[in-house]
Amino acid sequence: MRVYLDIARHLEQEVRSHFQAGDYLPPESKLAKKYDVNRHTVRRAIDELVFTGLIERQQGRGNMVVSQPYDYPLHAGAHFTDNLMEQGSLPTSQVISSGLVAANEKIAGMFDVEMESQVIKLRTLRKINGMPASVIDHYLADLEWWSVVKHFQVGSLHAFLKDKLDVHLTRKSTRLRAMMPKKTDCRLLQLSGKTPIMVFKTTNVITGTDRIVEFSSSHTRSDLVEIVLEH
Repeated sequence: MRVYLDIARHLEQEVRSHFQAGDYLPPESKLAKKYDVNRHTVRRAIDELVFTGLIERQQGRGNMVVSQPYDYPLHAGAHFTDNLMEQGSLPTSQVISSGLVAANEKIAGMFDVEMESQVIKLRTLRKINGMPASVIDHYLADLEWWSVVKHFQVGSLHAFLKDKLDVHLTRKSTRLRAMMPKKTDCRLLQLSGKTPIMVFKTTNVITGTDRIVEFSSSHTRSDLVEIVLEH
């Protein structure tokens, strides 16, 4: 292996273990002395980390560590909470509004109910290590769940449904697109109006059936989450 690639690998391990976003690497002259190489070799090693998005060169200031998005595998069994905990992060989710609403044409068709029929709607705010990551509107088809669901406040909605109602859900479909945030997104996600968000529209079925019982629309910060498509 070329020397600069070996240094790049070691530097990446150091950064991920001991640095936080916004920290600066030691000066290239100091790194060259540490690895007993010339500055050109160090610079090539850092170039590798710049290419992967781990480091950003700041003119006149040095080489800054960049915040890394959290991986979110997108497949039928993906679970937000479990996935982030496996990455060593602390995910949280809390309900910010809940109630019964009239189903519009799209929701009614999806749930196979009459238009204007009542369905359950929850809005949750998800955070990663205390940072707002996504705002999600959940629509639930079964009104019989409301007497239990209205008490849901924090944590995983799917885990709550499984524990309290013995309802197991599986992802059926997901649509993904990008858009600029609205005022509500900026306020709840602590975003500027210039940072795009990812919009996920997901349908979930009762496991083992084709019955759609949940539709969710998630507005997610594009700078915090990176989607991983598994093949």
